[in-house]
Amino acid sequence: MAAVAAAGAGAAGTAGAVAAPPRGVRAWLRSAFRFATDRNDFRRNLLLNLGLFAAGVWVARNLTDIDLMAPQPVP
Repeated sequence: MAAVAAAGAGAAGTAGAVAAPPRGVRAWLRSAFRFATDRNDFRRNLLLNLGLFAAGVWVARNLTDIDLMAPQPVP
């Protein structure tokens, strides 16, 4: 309930109230940090882990063809 009251939704007394969407970059960063560090929400952790895995797969597939030892063109 503290998150709902801190978000300024004005519905701290109602059960199951949805907080207002964050406004501004600072509030967005705060909500993203809370999303990433919430240890008690299985669905959020699953979504975050799948997203990080997909990002890792994308990096591995798209950056493995770079040959750092290839001769560079001379201008």
